[in-house]
Amino acid sequence: MAITSRSSKSALLVWISSAALFFIIYRSAITASPSPPHSGLSVKERRVQMYDKMARDLDEKGAGFLEGGETSQSLSLSDIFELKNGAVVPILKVANPPVRANVLYLHPQFAKPISEVVKEIFLPYFDGAIWFQNESMYHFSMFHASHHLTPIIATDTEIQDEANAVKRVAESICPLEIKLDRVVLTSTGVLLGCWQVISGTDPVEIRGKLREALPNAPKKQLYDLVLLHTSFARILGHPKFPEEERKEPFDQLQFFHELVARVNSKLHDFQAIVSELWYVEEYDVLALALNGRMKTRRFRLGCYNGQTNH
Repeated sequence: MAITSRSSKSALLVWISSAALFFIIYRSAITASPSPPHSGLSVKERRVQMYDKMARDLDEKGAGFLEGGETSQSLSLSDIFELKNGAVVPILKVANPPVRANVLYLHPQFAKPISEVVKEIFLPYFDGAIWFQNESMYHFSMFHASHHLTPIIATDTEIQDEANAVKRVAESICPLEIKLDRVVLTSTGVLLGCWQVISGTDPVEIRGKLREALPNAPKKQLYDLVLLHTSFARILGHPKFPEEERKEPFDQLQFFHELVARVNSKLHDFQAIVSELWYVEEYDVLALALNGRMKTRRFRLGCYNGQTNH
């Protein structure tokens, strides 16, 4: 394929400022630095190290998402979300060029009970100040054929060739049986589910296969190879307490830890099956996260080519 990378200012200026700012703070807690040295460590142990670091992020950096309009974080968030009739809604912006993402999909059969627990625990305190991931769009980001930092322009034919290559990858990998290792809240207000693999093709191998299948993709990808995470919600403001629950003095970090602990007590070791790999063209900025416009090609994981579950 003759795909070329272009850094045209005319394309980027349309949306890069808001997209980059939001995406940077969305990812900062999980990709701020390379994963710890992993000499002799298994993939599972490397994930545990990464998840331990993510769990410390709130204590080490504080709840930056509560700083309101005084920080660049909140300014970028206000450019992405607004309040309408008491509900948080996204402000969708055209992605020019569209992002082309490959994600593992979590079926609502598994996403719905997770979403219900998260809403049950967080909504009473953050009504009008929280964005919940659409339970029909729970996903695990794997690999980008083009992203906002390195847009790779492609023709319709080249995009179809990419999709065909991803389909072949899907046919060669096995469905994943996974369990929820823990839920963490980052300093940027993102509530993340961090998963381990019980059986099936590991994300490290999946990303390697996608790299081979999509040679023109950005060399610098957005996530660590071992990471297997799902966004459950994004907190956008201060908690609200019923009068009978107000305490003085208020320890906000302890409060957040207690909420996350309640989620973990209900969801720790929750198991799910992942059986689809999607090739997604996101026509709006962060369409997968914000219910924007997109085109999805859905491929079932096949376990062909003689491969068996690990």
